[in-house]
Amino acid sequence: MDRNVVHMDLDSFFVSVERRLNPKLEGKPVLVGGSSDRGVVASCSYEARAFGIHSAMPMKTARQLCPDAIVVKGDHEQYSYFSNMVTDIIKENVPLYEKTSIDEFYIDLTGMDRFFGCYKLAGELRQRIMRETALPISFALSANKTVSKIGTGQAKPNGQMQIPLGNEKEFLAPLSIRKIPMVGEKTYQLLRSMGVEKVKTMQEMPVQLLQQVLGENGIVLWKKAHGIDTSPVEPYNERKSISTECTFEKDTIDVAHLKRVFISMTEKLTYQLRAEEKLTSCVTVKIRYSDFNTYTMQMRIPYTALDETLIEKVKELFDKLYQKRMLIRMVGIRFSHLIQGTYQFDLFNDMSEKIQLSQAMDKLRNKFGNTAVMRAAGIDLDKRDTSLFGSVKSLPAEQKNKQTTNVSQNNAAQLPHVL
Repeated sequence: MDRNVVHMDLDSFFVSVERRLNPKLEGKPVLVGGSSDRGVVASCSYEARAFGIHSAMPMKTARQLCPDAIVVKGDHEQYSYFSNMVTDIIKENVPLYEKTSIDEFYIDLTGMDRFFGCYKLAGELRQRIMRETALPISFALSANKTVSKIGTGQAKPNGQMQIPLGNEKEFLAPLSIRKIPMVGEKTYQLLRSMGVEKVKTMQEMPVQLLQQVLGENGIVLWKKAHGIDTSPVEPYNERKSISTECTFEKDTIDVAHLKRVFISMTEKLTYQLRAEEKLTSCVTVKIRYSDFNTYTMQMRIPYTALDETLIEKVKELFDKLYQKRMLIRMVGIRFSHLIQGTYQFDLFNDMSEKIQLSQAMDKLRNKFGNTAVMRAAGIDLDKRDTSLFGSVKSLPAEQKNKQTTNVSQNNAAQLPHVL
């Protein structure tokens, strides 16, 4: 059976939401991101792009290129709200979809052509989204995810297109190799040094040559250049929280050591957040004492996935929660109220240096493992000091919710916020 895969992408999503909330921004150069010169552009309108501005550009540079640009800091809650609206509409109308970011979706309509016509169905879905959200959205329909994603880029702004089955290679041939999702800046420069600028040139190259230059990625890249992609549309399930616990082999009252444990646990969870492109706005800390009484306390915060911010909040919660001064058996952390999002959200807070540090650390972790680089204060946890604690375990929220928690009502009343 021929596959029919749609890629949908909300156009300049952050800017579009801001215009939805403030129509006076319509038609003007708008920058969403950190408001100070140390900030970075998270999103920009097409009017701003005409001045050479692009996302991830330093805000200072963007303002120099377009002094009349309107800078908006951004609103996590609103972006999440509108993203969920679009998700709900798609969920109601298609059999299988995958949400890959806050503003991007893949939809598998394979088999639907015999009933409705896939392109017609996708077009009607796009019209409904625009009608109910007042947000512009583009899509492309083809036989696979790679070609559809590239097609959406060609259909923008606020357009739609279909790449008929068998025309994938012809459609891709005249495009720049930058259009292929796998081609980052380093790969682009390497290919350009080989005289490769258009996808057509790559299509004419022997696959062995690309493999020799780029390893196994060269084979994947060659296939994408030919419009070959068998990756499935993965069913989307919204994760509500992530958590981890540490049960000590020997109950402890060593506060300094407990804080080191919390730091290490927080680092691992924030790395997991970023790996899944999630942000959290609610932090919960759990303590179980030697008498098995268990206490938790939570705090709402602005959406983030930065280690430094979350470590600070976890330590603050622990200081408030740890009042009994008795031996501790287990500690835990949970991040909840998750939304889809990446570093670009944190750009609103003018923390570009910290974001760059997190990105650099994540690259090392991706290559060498999640304990390859850690803060010195948190290294102690990974020494596996069996005299103090055992293994750290990370449990799905669904499983953790089934655990029995014993909380003394009298003691709970003494705490500022006990769940």
